[in-house]
Amino acid sequence: MDGKELIGRMKPLSQVESMKQVAPLTNAMFPGTHCPLMGAAMAVRGIRDSLIIIIGTDECAYYTKHMTLHSDDFGGLGGRCVSVVLDGHDVTFGCLKKVEAAFGEVMAEYHPQAVFLVTTCVVEIIGDDMDAAADALTERYGIPVMAVHTEHFKCENHLPGLERTITACFSLMDNLPCDGSVNLLGQRMGRFEDTELSGVLQRAGVKIGLQLPCGCTVADVKRAAAAKVNIVVNEIALPLAQKMQTNFDIPYVFFDRFSAPERIAACYAQLFQALELPLPAELAALEQQARDMQAKGTAALTGVTYIYGNTPFRTFEFNRFMVDMGMVPLVLQTSALTPEDAADKAAILAKCDPYVTKTANIAPLQYVYDVLHPMLYLGHEYANRLRQKGIALVRTDGASSMLGFEVTGYAVQALMTAAQEARALRKGGAD
Repeated sequence: MDGKELIGRMKPLSQVESMKQVAPLTNAMFPGTHCPLMGAAMAVRGIRDSLIIIIGTDECAYYTKHMTLHSDDFGGLGGRCVSVVLDGHDVTFGCLKKVEAAFGEVMAEYHPQAVFLVTTCVVEIIGDDMDAAADALTERYGIPVMAVHTEHFKCENHLPGLERTITACFSLMDNLPCDGSVNLLGQRMGRFEDTELSGVLQRAGVKIGLQLPCGCTVADVKRAAAAKVNIVVNEIALPLAQKMQTNFDIPYVFFDRFSAPERIAACYAQLFQALELPLPAELAALEQQARDMQAKGTAALTGVTYIYGNTPFRTFEFNRFMVDMGMVPLVLQTSALTPEDAADKAAILAKCDPYVTKTANIAPLQYVYDVLHPMLYLGHEYANRLRQKGIALVRTDGASSMLGFEVTGYAVQALMTAAQEARALRKGGAD
């Protein structure tokens, strides 16, 4: 591949208004996309006494079972992931009778508290009404049965599976009196108890209610509407939070993994206002530490060039944060561009105009390195290959389990460490 030709395929950010205008550099992506079926399994994994039934081809069943075998949360070979494998007859004449028969066997053997009927592409194509089937099974067996649609031909990754499974949990919830607690919705990695946000809430005497999908029971989900506030830490939980606000009058605060201190401070302020509690005094010191770290980063990172790949952060918010510290993005990889990104996009464009391409273009981007000569690469790449080009890899996966001002310090330190390595690599090359 020719690096200059690849750059010619990419549009600068100023010319991009939607993802339709963002071109991939190859048809094959690395590490490739995961279908929504995987997302559904990831969500059910965190609801300990529920069960997932995969309805689809033998390939879909194998794919999901293989993944869940490696998860202690699912219980191994005889665990909470089972399948209804369809054959040619089912595809031609429908699979509802087979699903009903299989469901009876599942109930006799597993006795779950709730069941997620997860459809796959073939079920969506043949058109069997799994929503009606779920309702009928709920009535017959007296437990909640929820249909989750995971057709891959309508989306590009696994996140819709997570979102739809989480949203389906709304049907489990009872209308209860408020107990002053907060629910945590959308955390996928790590333990919430280890985050700064959790510590701040606990020291303020705030009770933590439902944690979905990072660890709960069906009973926890049923009690979720007793909360005073929902904390949404990932966009996959927004539809559920919005339904709970509409139906139970529970406000939500979108407290994503932000990196800019002022945005984190605004989240804390909104959260404690919704809780009708005074803002904890400790937050002023935490914010000052974050701002001091940002100033330190500005001094060390001004002029550092980079290519942005996949990180735990919000793409445009994090890149705005880096640009505000004087860093210079050359290429941004992204999987989404939403109206909520508009202000961050405009702030980036006020200082620079990087190229944009779709996430997971690792293979072709290696041909761009010799043309653009970035100092850093953020995301998943081969560190040794980058070093040969005088580029340092920025490792940020550790932020996946962080929430609050701790994110700022972690991100800045990771960037400064990598920038120091990049300067050493280039000095060594010059010598």
